[in-house]
Amino acid sequence: MQITLDNPKTALKDKLLQTTFSRTNPFQAKILKNININGAGSSKETRHIELSLEGSGLSYVPGDALGIVPSNDPELVASILEGMHWDEDAVVTINKQGETLPLKEALTTYFEITLLSKKVLQQAAAFTENEELQKLLLVENVTQLKEYCYGRDLLDMLREFGPWNAAAQEIVSLLRKMTPRLYSIASSITANPDEVHLTIGAVRFTAYGRVRKGVCSVLCAERVKEGDTLPVFVQANKHFYLPESHENDIIMVGPGTGIAPFRSFIQERAVNNATGRSWLFFGDQHADSDYLYQDELEKYQQDGVLTKLDAAFSRDTAQKVYVQHKILEHSKELFDWLEKGTYFYVCGDKEYMAKDVHETLINVIEKEGAMSRDAAEAYLKDMQKQGRYQRDVY
Repeated sequence: MQITLDNPKTALKDKLLQTTFSRTNPFQAKILKNININGAGSSKETRHIELSLEGSGLSYVPGDALGIVPSNDPELVASILEGMHWDEDAVVTINKQGETLPLKEALTTYFEITLLSKKVLQQAAAFTENEELQKLLLVENVTQLKEYCYGRDLLDMLREFGPWNAAAQEIVSLLRKMTPRLYSIASSITANPDEVHLTIGAVRFTAYGRVRKGVCSVLCAERVKEGDTLPVFVQANKHFYLPESHENDIIMVGPGTGIAPFRSFIQERAVNNATGRSWLFFGDQHADSDYLYQDELEKYQQDGVLTKLDAAFSRDTAQKVYVQHKILEHSKELFDWLEKGTYFYVCGDKEYMAKDVHETLINVIEKEGAMSRDAAEAYLKDMQKQGRYQRDVY
């Protein structure tokens, strides 16, 4: 790029903007490590992935997320092409700007093909006389339509509602662009310069007679290896962050892959020799095979970086024990920490775990603070306003 001497500052700024990596211009990060950190016999597969950010100019703080722009499963793409008798080399227009790609590449790298929406089905109805689809789209069947979309993909729609009176271009025009997947960063850049670490649980399940795979999680588990690259960008998270002072106490609740940001928190506080106390609640199914980062965490506890460590394993006892049960066990001490200005963090499953922890926390405040239910809820809301109760849930 030519830099004129008339306005070097503007020219330099333009050059920097062109080389800034972002959601629309991801950085190709080299995979340094990609290992399964679940033990033998586990029903889960959790990948610990270390990526190089060298030369990217990208940085992050504990609490931020890393976006990965994934590609679709080649087997799913092949099934769609085969089922529709489409020519994989046919060129299709992929966006309003008129850009084109060969069909196979478009389905692999550009379009979202694993998620269905009401809008896609409504638009697809114009290309088929299938009575089941027309019936599903009736106003009175809105609940059934929602249920149909959940857990099904483009291949299901094409198989179930044909025959189709549409060319490949007309079908792909219904699809939305692939959305990046965001993962909580599991490292401190201060502790790991030019690196970013992730903790990703591989999503696999069987539904409607087929094995379903998480687009990005299974890409990471099955199709990329050390030395390959992944297109990434940093997504700041202004609602999930460490307190400015290293003297503040923190309580972290992160079962399963919810441990990720807290590994980042702990690393950061270790590097900065934080004097504030820290307490981690971790949970998973089995202590033998699912205790993620166990050696690291226990070493941090021995070194005094982690003041308290409580783990709950739901499948190791006749009665299931979860993180909220451990919180209740220590209700008196936990409330004492809260009264001293502790920051309380929750990361993980929104539907069940985060709700249960929230409810448990209110119960602890109500009981140990000798408050009414309303007063306990107000106490927690006040913590939230002060930034002392933060949740990163999904």
